[in-house]
Amino acid sequence: NSLSPVLCQQVISSFKVIMGLDGTNIGKQKITALRDNSNYFRMRLCDMGLHVLGHYDSPICPVMLYNPAKISAFSRECYKRGLAVCVVGFPATPVLMSRARFCISAGHTREDLDVALEKIEEVADLLMIRYAKNTFG
Repeated sequence: NSLSPVLCQQVISSFKVIMGLDGTNIGKQKITALRDNSNYFRMRLCDMGLHVLGHYDSPICPVMLYNPAKISAFSRECYKRGLAVCVVGFPATPVLMSRARFCISAGHTREDLDVALEKIEEVADLLMIRYAKNTFG
């Protein structure tokens, strides 16, 4: 199916904002905020000792869970703390490549990210998924 004319106009308008053709710098501000938020969140996840896939500047931050049994546990524990998480496992990934995906937005504040990171750190300790940190520190 093709895209509706209304949807096509939304896409065109979005590109105009991003490129600054609307006469504002809102697009540039949003892209900068998205990049900064993504890099901050990814850096903090890595500092926690979590295995994070992907590249800096990407707003999608996959955190490796590996063990299929940890998929539902991670999701449930995050949910208990008021954090919505997208978890991905088999058959969407190989059996031992389970992950949680965090999607960062330009609309997130630093405080939003810090609160989420605190909750993720609690769950990471509970489920022992700090794979980048060895047992001896």
